[in-house]
Amino acid sequence: MNILHLDENHPLLINQFAELGHINHEDYTSTKAEIEAKIHNYDGFIIRSRFKIDAEFLAKATNLKFIGRVGAGLENIDCEFAERQGIKLISAPEGNRNAVGEHALGMILSLFNKFNKADREVRDGKWLREANRGFELDGQTVGIIGYGNMGKAFAKKLRGFDVEVLFYDLKDGIGDQNATQVSLAELQERATVLSLHTPQTPLTMNMVNKEFIEAFQHNFWFINTARGKSVVTQDLVAALQSGKILGAGLDVLEYEKSSFENLFNDNQMPAAFQYLIEAENVLLSPHVAGWTKESKEKLAQTIVDKFKVHFH
Repeated sequence: MNILHLDENHPLLINQFAELGHINHEDYTSTKAEIEAKIHNYDGFIIRSRFKIDAEFLAKATNLKFIGRVGAGLENIDCEFAERQGIKLISAPEGNRNAVGEHALGMILSLFNKFNKADREVRDGKWLREANRGFELDGQTVGIIGYGNMGKAFAKKLRGFDVEVLFYDLKDGIGDQNATQVSLAELQERATVLSLHTPQTPLTMNMVNKEFIEAFQHNFWFINTARGKSVVTQDLVAALQSGKILGAGLDVLEYEKSSFENLFNDNQMPAAFQYLIEAENVLLSPHVAGWTKESKEKLAQTIVDKFKVHFH
């Protein structure tokens, strides 16, 4: 096969495709229009999140047999059109699930223990012990929404803590030794920590809004390592201001471009984001929960392994 690589990834992808007898082409700089003009020459392509793969693009990919998405989510690809065209979609949520689970846990522990606040203060010469008295994770009830690869990996990380782990998912009967499946209403009634692990779909867009937040019986801590557009940031900020949300760890933001490589669609900083930047009980990272040295290799290997199942 002729395979076009549209984003740089771990070199094992190109090396192993070559070992299997396929021809690799790399193009990391051409515009989407320029790629469209030549995509008919390729049997497959590999992408992270450089640009949207819409129906117009796929209609010109007349010889395409597969798309390798080096990551978990497929929201930037018109999956229905691709499947109608007989194009195999290969993603790799198994490759970065461990990284996401560790990142989510790290965010909770950092928020509970005020690591980021205390670190800044000590660097500024302030030794404020009482002001940095933290909380313990033991005794909390952790709620997970979305119990796929990422949610399960996070629940597994919590096994060393004396916590109750609940989850809500659209699929029934997927509870395991690490978490108990409950209704959304029960999760909102009992959880004191909420971690989001959902894909971006029409159902999850703007899901965490004022009504959703107010349905929680307890004030709670919020972690989002999933997708930024699942959260209405203005409503999140209002809940932080009221104390309904005790603190937030956000690896993803509503304001990200679809490529995830840049933050804002224009040069204006939204007021809600300005609040997040200044809030001491908010921890921010630049969409890197699944972005470890190890996951870079695992993601690439997962794509190759799945490719071999379908095409060798």
